[in-house]
Amino acid sequence: MLTLPNILTLSRILAMPVMVLLLWHPSPWDYWLAFGLYALVGITDYFDGYLARAQGTVSKLGVFLDPIADKIMVATVIVMLVFTRAIDGLAVVAA
Repeated sequence: MLTLPNILTLSRILAMPVMVLLLWHPSPWDYWLAFGLYALVGITDYFDGYLARAQGTVSKLGVFLDPIADKIMVATVIVMLVFTRAIDGLAVVAA
């Protein structure tokens, strides 16, 4: 159950509260740290899938959690950028 790919997936989920703290009241360095953290969890996304297939340790938990972790990663950044008003939704143009 706790194989290396599953641990990598869980680490991606557990890293998102740190991302929230970095983006809450950011200083210039916090943006760089948040970028580095996001890049690191993105790399673990690649390696957890690669290791699971290469080692033959694909599990139902991993199949379930991997897409959830991906969505949590993206949603965390989008929500924090909107919350801190770094971006807003007013630029959307109706087609």
